[in-house]
Amino acid sequence: MAEAAKQRVQAIGNQLAPEGSIPPIAKVAPGGPRVAGKVVIITGANSVLGIGRASAHQFAENGAKAVYICDYDDSNLEALKREINSLWPSVDVHTRQFDAADEAAVREVVQDAVRRYGRLDVFFANAGQTGPVVNFSQIEPDEFMETFRVNSLSVFLAAKHAAPAMQLTSASKPAASGSIIATASVAGLRSNAGGTPYSASKAAVVSIAQTVAFQLAGTGVRINALCPGLIETGMTAPVFDAARARGTQGRIGQLNPLRRAGHADEIARVALFLGSDESSYVNGQAWAVDGGLSSGLPYVPGRLA
Repeated sequence: MAEAAKQRVQAIGNQLAPEGSIPPIAKVAPGGPRVAGKVVIITGANSVLGIGRASAHQFAENGAKAVYICDYDDSNLEALKREINSLWPSVDVHTRQFDAADEAAVREVVQDAVRRYGRLDVFFANAGQTGPVVNFSQIEPDEFMETFRVNSLSVFLAAKHAAPAMQLTSASKPAASGSIIATASVAGLRSNAGGTPYSASKAAVVSIAQTVAFQLAGTGVRINALCPGLIETGMTAPVFDAARARGTQGRIGQLNPLRRAGHADEIARVALFLGSDESSYVNGQAWAVDGGLSSGLPYVPGRLA
C-alpha cells in the first residue's frame, strides 16, 4: 500500500477511535433545569390567556429562582402567584402592579430584584396594547403616541434599567450576563398585520433590540425581539370570539403555512429559550414565531388570480 494511502487509512482510524479517546463537546449550557437559579421579570403578565402568564409558567417550571409577574392591571396576578406556588413551591413569585412605561416603576422592580437576590438574569418586556384599529387618517396624534408609549417606550426602559443590573456580579453569578426579551410582532416585520400605530411601534421594538445589542457589545448582556403572529390571547380574544360566533374559526390563520393560529405556550417556549443559556449566541435578532406567515407573500389558497 502506498504511503499516502496508509496515512488516509490511519486518519480514518483515528476518527473512529473508541469512545473516550476524542475531546468532549464544549457545551455552553448546563444540563438539568434550563434557567436554574435565574431571576426573571415579566411585564404584561396579567392576562389569563396571555403570553406573559404562559412564560411565567415556563420559567418557573424550568428552575428559575424568582419570577416577578407585573402588569398595569393586577386583577389576576395574585391568582397566578398562587397557581405557580402550588405547582413549583421552590420558586419565589413576586407580583407588581405598575405601568411598564413608567420609568420610576421599572427602575424600582429592577432594584428590588438586585436587592433581594444580588442579580437579574432575564427581563421579558412583554407589555403592550393594540392601539386604535381604524384607518390611519382617523387616528389622533395622542392616540398614535400612546401606542408608542406603551409598546416601545416600555421596551426602552426595560433595556435601560435591566442591562446595568445584569452586568452586576456576585458569588452566585461570577460573570456578567443577561437576556432582555422584547415582545414585538410580525406586524413589525411586514405590513398589513395590524393598525398603523401598532405596526410602527412594534417595528420600533425590533429596531431597539438591534441598536441596543450593539451598544451592549462586550457586556455579556443580550437583547432580542420576539415577533409573534396571530396568537389567541386576551388582546386578540375579540377576533377569535367573533370568528367562533360566525362559525368561521377554521379560517383563522389560513394565510400562514401551518393554517392555524398559535398558542401562548408556543411563544412562551421561545421566550424560555431566549432567556436561557442555550441561546447564548443569539443576539440582536427579530425572531418570528408566526406559523411561517412572514416567510412569504400572503395569498388565498386556491385563488392565484
